[in-house]
Amino acid sequence: MELKRVLVANRGEIALRVIRACQQMGIETVLAASVADRDSLPSRVADRTVCIGPAPAAQSYLDVRAIVAAAKGTGADAVHPGYGFLSESPELAETCAAEGLVFIGPRPEHIRDMGNKLKARESAKAFGLPVLPGSEKVHTYQDAAAVAQQIGFPVMLKAAAGGGGRGMKIVLQPDQLQRMFESASAEARAAFGDNTLYLERYIANARHVEVQVLGDAHGNVIHLGERDCSLQRRHQKLVEESPAPAIAESLRAEICNAGQTLALSIGYESAGTVEFIFDEDAKKFYFLEMNTRIQVEHTVTEMVSGIDLVQEQLRVARGEPLRHRQQDIMLRGHAIECRINAEVPAEGFRPSPGSITEWAPPQGPNIRLDSHCYEGYAVPPYYDSMIGKLIVYGCDRAEALARMSQALARFKVSGIATTLEFLRYVMVHPDFVHGRVSTTLVDRMVNELAEVRKAVLTP
Repeated sequence: MELKRVLVANRGEIALRVIRACQQMGIETVLAASVADRDSLPSRVADRTVCIGPAPAAQSYLDVRAIVAAAKGTGADAVHPGYGFLSESPELAETCAAEGLVFIGPRPEHIRDMGNKLKARESAKAFGLPVLPGSEKVHTYQDAAAVAQQIGFPVMLKAAAGGGGRGMKIVLQPDQLQRMFESASAEARAAFGDNTLYLERYIANARHVEVQVLGDAHGNVIHLGERDCSLQRRHQKLVEESPAPAIAESLRAEICNAGQTLALSIGYESAGTVEFIFDEDAKKFYFLEMNTRIQVEHTVTEMVSGIDLVQEQLRVARGEPLRHRQQDIMLRGHAIECRINAEVPAEGFRPSPGSITEWAPPQGPNIRLDSHCYEGYAVPPYYDSMIGKLIVYGCDRAEALARMSQALARFKVSGIATTLEFLRYVMVHPDFVHGRVSTTLVDRMVNELAEVRKAVLTP
């Protein structure tokens, strides 16, 4: 199957990333842009741009009909959804198929089944993956209380249709459960139109480790190693690295094999990520979820594997078999990615939109920046606050850490608040340097940095 023209149904750095991957393969690109992004850098780089609606995402990037109409109207053969927005929408995948368009991603049933966290959990368990002690769906607070009593506190309430930390609540003790249940249920309904919840045991000293998988329509599935994505704020990642530090090689192999097993068992196609919770104290891992799309942090896997994952997505969408066998995959060195966000960490990572008056990113060997920003760019208030991803590579983790610290120090941005200073602090923090990471470490770091500032400023 030949792809001559691809509609890129996204914005920002991932839109630019997909456009450039297509162009390197000789594929024309059409950017589907909102009014706010008509003059963006991706719009300038794409072969053509078509406006799909007003700035609010609900009226543009989340409008299936507008995106499909844009693809049909511009003669596109396929749609690449990037990540976020409609990237995990079975409706978009099904509509594309019905209209004769190729959806560059997995089959609709995989998006739907893995997008439902309860069904994904059941599938993982059926295929032999370890899962946390937990429940099926809980309809009422009383149901939740009974399950929590059985598995023991603390527990975590989760939205079955959830993602991005929405509809997710940590319950430390019984007297918090009713309030948290009602809050999570309302949040899930507002975010996903589905208030179905379930419970899992909460692991306090947890790490977030995920496995990159890649499959084709010919039954081939490989993994490209794992990433550690434990440094998070509000359940959203800030720093990612590959390979995951401070994990025994035997356990690393188990995690990667488990991710590949799940993808192979369901006949997965395209790029995807199988995510696990790693209990640092017990040295055990448990299935968390599967993301049926390219990930923000795919870049670190590209750096250690030498494989362009977006181009592989395009090849799989053309019906080609994978070009790599598992035994051919050689993972070398260490890569780290820092998400540069227009945010104020000291104020709960409050978004900081506005005009960039200075944009001077670092340059040098083994430094990569994926960004759509430039001096004079106005960061809009309508979308995610990420303005770039800084990625470095080193022969080992120590070299990668040193290179990232230097790169962050040379990165100059003015006109808006960013996470650059906080990320510089992360790179030299003893816990991060020694691989003692967890999903709660960021909150502690923010408080520590505030104390450091206070000590410096106090006479």
